[in-house]
Amino acid sequence: MHALPSHTSGTLFQTLAPRTSADRASLPVQVASVAFIAALTAAAAQFSVHLPFTQVPITFQPIVVLLGGLVLGSRLGAASQCLYLAAGIAGLPVFAASATLPPGIFRLLGPTGGYLMAYPLAAFVVGLCAERGLDRRWLTSVLAMLAGLAVIYTGGTLWLAFFARLAGASAATGLATAVATGIAPFAIADVLKVAVAAGAGPALWRIVK
Repeated sequence: MHALPSHTSGTLFQTLAPRTSADRASLPVQVASVAFIAALTAAAAQFSVHLPFTQVPITFQPIVVLLGGLVLGSRLGAASQCLYLAAGIAGLPVFAASATLPPGIFRLLGPTGGYLMAYPLAAFVVGLCAERGLDRRWLTSVLAMLAGLAVIYTGGTLWLAFFARLAGASAATGLATAVATGIAPFAIADVLKVAVAAGAGPALWRIVK
């Protein structure tokens, strides 16, 4: 197996992907991996639950985003989410179905757009942690994924607060409303999902070793 650069511990993708003479995964393998995670994110969006008190649906997308970053690393993880967003902007049915939220590019400009636009950054953050070896143990994998989840929540909440301000709410009220409808209903379930999903990285590393 090729040695990895000294400044990084290497991700699962870097370790398992076939290498070229330049000691990097071949371009077709990188493209296929990015496309696979983007498709998985789109598939996760199709299984959604809408709650009556919030426009934010429950989906498995955040977990796919975080796991994609954990496995692919920062650059490819972010690229997979950029590809996913590009597919949605192009009009493909990759966003969660909704009778009230707008389709296509307008979904990004709607009240839940902050979550979606935070996906590439969240995957990048988790991937950066993985490149420093934090995906080798369950606890550090949890922390890495929670950092990415915090990015998603921050982007989504600030965007919801902005829409609350447009509706005439004060800054404090808008932010409180955003937290109440964009974080509180999902936080416990998302943390539990992260705790379960974070075991995937260390388990795969044990198999690799």
